[in-house]
Amino acid sequence: MTNTINADPAELEKFSSLAHRWWDPESEFKPLHQINPLRLEWIDGQAPLQGKRVLDVGCGGGILADSMARKGAEVMGVDLATKALRVAQLHALETGTPNIQYHEVSVEQLAQERPASFDVVTCMEMLEHVPDPSSIVRACATLVRPGGWVFFSTINRNAKAFGLAIVAAEYVLKMIPKGTHEYAKLLRPSELARFARDAGLDVQGSKGLEHNPVTGRYWLSNDTSVNYMLATRRPQE
Repeated sequence: MTNTINADPAELEKFSSLAHRWWDPESEFKPLHQINPLRLEWIDGQAPLQGKRVLDVGCGGGILADSMARKGAEVMGVDLATKALRVAQLHALETGTPNIQYHEVSVEQLAQERPASFDVVTCMEMLEHVPDPSSIVRACATLVRPGGWVFFSTINRNAKAFGLAIVAAEYVLKMIPKGTHEYAKLLRPSELARFARDAGLDVQGSKGLEHNPVTGRYWLSNDTSVNYMLATRRPQE
């Protein structure tokens, strides 16, 4: 580890302090539990996970990583939030999740140690919490093998996203803790796509994630104005 590690200590503490609630589907992490099946099926539909070596970057308590392992992938989850990782490890032990391991390591360090080691790399809801998101994208591109897929998800930066993802979700509806997101750190799809292209990844498509606060239902759409996912692929050499 170095003193210039690409992480915000306040962000790490924010998620570590909630670690014990990660697997409570009625906790602050309820939205992650609700959207996880949608994300999982979207990823699996483009890069079938069965038998693949998968890396989940910024895995937190392991919600997505665990579900990908149960789809038949061999999964490694990495994060720098120690308490969240311990929760992920404990959950895997308690539920007998197959073929999964967790490591406390930065994605940049892992990229130096294990380039081109994974068939699929996922990085969900992390880029808006780090000082240098482009560095994360570059590391993900290094870690995936030629022909492999890298999936990102984050939140758009515009007035609508500010109103729905921050004001409504954090302060009005109290779906997630206040201060979870900082508007200035949000990324427009064009910015994320540029980071991906600069890292040598080809953008394959995007998908929006919408929510009805009255019914509580989430669904995928082509509207990327608030929450969105980006699918990219490293070209074959």
